[in-house]
Amino acid sequence: MEFTRRDLGRIAAASVSLSTGFGARRIDSKFGGVQIGAITYSFNLIASPDPEAIVKAYVEIGLGEAELMSNHCEALAGAPPLPMFGRGRGPGGRTPPTPEQQAERQAALEKLAQWRTSTNANTWKAVARKFSDVGVEVALLCYNMQDSMKDEDIEYGFAMAKGLGVKGITTSTTLTMAKRIAPVADKHKLMVGYHGHDATSDPNQTATLESYDTLMAYGKYNGINLDIGHFTAAGYDAIAFIKQHHDKITNLHIKDRKKDHGPNVAVWGTGDTPIKAVLQLLKTEKYPFPANLELEYPIPEGSNIIAEAKKCLAYVKSCLA
Repeated sequence: MEFTRRDLGRIAAASVSLSTGFGARRIDSKFGGVQIGAITYSFNLIASPDPEAIVKAYVEIGLGEAELMSNHCEALAGAPPLPMFGRGRGPGGRTPPTPEQQAERQAALEKLAQWRTSTNANTWKAVARKFSDVGVEVALLCYNMQDSMKDEDIEYGFAMAKGLGVKGITTSTTLTMAKRIAPVADKHKLMVGYHGHDATSDPNQTATLESYDTLMAYGKYNGINLDIGHFTAAGYDAIAFIKQHHDKITNLHIKDRKKDHGPNVAVWGTGDTPIKAVLQLLKTEKYPFPANLELEYPIPEGSNIIAEAKKCLAYVKSCLA
């Protein structure tokens, strides 16, 4: 059988298309119509010294969507690392750094700040490709913003998010900071999901029902990253809250905690957090936001973070069966 030049061109084009399609085939971690992902915070234990281990973890676990921590994003982009001080524990907690260590850290921070000025959209696109090349979508950027940040620091996070091509930013911060962030989010038309904790005694934290109302009122693009474990520990009903505010939720964090500010539990389904009921609600109502695993409990002896993540994913899948 003879081929014309046009036939050969079509075959070549089809080959490129198929190759690209196979290389970019997304890992399917949608169960019962509910997208399950994970925040890379879960993999802090394996992120240093090799941040590429995070990318590999998603493939091994079988997760097709990532909520990428900004420090992990920077590490994957080649940012100069910060020294790891204070990991030992003394009578009062973490061992305080020595004057020499403080000086070393300050020098490292200055070097990192200089590196950040060299970044651009292509810096972050290259990071997103590290995930997409193995079938994982970076859907959200977690960029925690402190009150000490300057306006340009806030803009830096939004530039990172736009370069990554994410659907929104998540952040753990204060209400005073949420008020500053709101006009920036409105300008960029990018949702910011504020991550809640259970610090209900602090009026400047995202923890009480009133605090959620306050931050949402600051701007159209101020939303909620609802951590159902912390929300339960704070004494609230995640089901009722999701039903009321589903149109302002960027994503959920899935973990199991006890009520009354109780601890995280390692065996999901044995705590007080209504994980199954929440996931069934997402399935029934077809809410579009993802439910992201966040592993915060101590790793049991003889296990590792990959094995624990697989165990948690298996539990979540069982809840959606």
